[in-house]
Amino acid sequence: MRFSINIPNFGDFADARTVAMAAVAAEQAGWDALFIWDHVVHDKEERRGQPFGDPWMLLTAAALATSRIRLGALVTPVARRRPEQLARQVATLDSLSGGRVIFSAGLGGPVADEFGSFGEPTDPVVLAERLDEGLELLQRYWSGERVDHLGKHYEVRDVTLLPASTQQPRPPVWIGGFWPRRRPFRRAARWDGVVPLFTGASHGHVPPVDELRDVVSYVHEHRKEHQDRPFEVVVGGVSPGDPDKARDLIAPLADAGATWWDERQLMTTDALHRLAPIMRRINQGPPTL
Repeated sequence: MRFSINIPNFGDFADARTVAMAAVAAEQAGWDALFIWDHVVHDKEERRGQPFGDPWMLLTAAALATSRIRLGALVTPVARRRPEQLARQVATLDSLSGGRVIFSAGLGGPVADEFGSFGEPTDPVVLAERLDEGLELLQRYWSGERVDHLGKHYEVRDVTLLPASTQQPRPPVWIGGFWPRRRPFRRAARWDGVVPLFTGASHGHVPPVDELRDVVSYVHEHRKEHQDRPFEVVVGGVSPGDPDKARDLIAPLADAGATWWDERQLMTTDALHRLAPIMRRINQGPPTL
């Protein structure tokens, strides 16, 4: 199992220098990755007045300050971005970091805030269509080969985006979704990893082991054509500082199929977006199994 630190792109972490400092500390403390949120006005009323940083600018600062840890946004709402622009941002970061990017995608939300506030479509069916079509375009753009495409939501005529992504055939693509909704997990089965969220365990809460086992079983059932490719299963929460207690918490998740533990703060506390508590957790180092 590998271990990552998860931080939002608002509050103290809207500042690229702060994110770079956290990334350096995470690398030195032995963490394997740093993931940042990709939001514009998340929980608009709750976060009103808080600064937000662009995740790709923040990750660029982290990449320039580090040499080993993996980096990415967890997760990016593809339907909120133009695929060609997103492809260039990810490929540029992948080149700058020496091939350390992990790309995670999902529908995005809160939909009313992040889409509706800007007059964008809020129908989840439309957003899912744009997500799937956008993911296929991203994959083709990252190849460095010519792209021609006429789809329901996007049109591309004779475009070759260079340079290709450093990682080939593409950066790893993980898909987020809320269990027990099935469609996001069928989508994840076509790619390289899954980031399950659970209706009964919000951000920062450890998921039930039996539900994780159901997720892993369902995804692998739909990966019959891709069993030869590595596949990551990412879960997270707040782990205890005591190593034995952390092991007791995380080991059953690993036995159920989790391959990454993503260290997160509870959404209900200011620790979510404050530097001091997150730096304390970073400097303690990752759990051990």
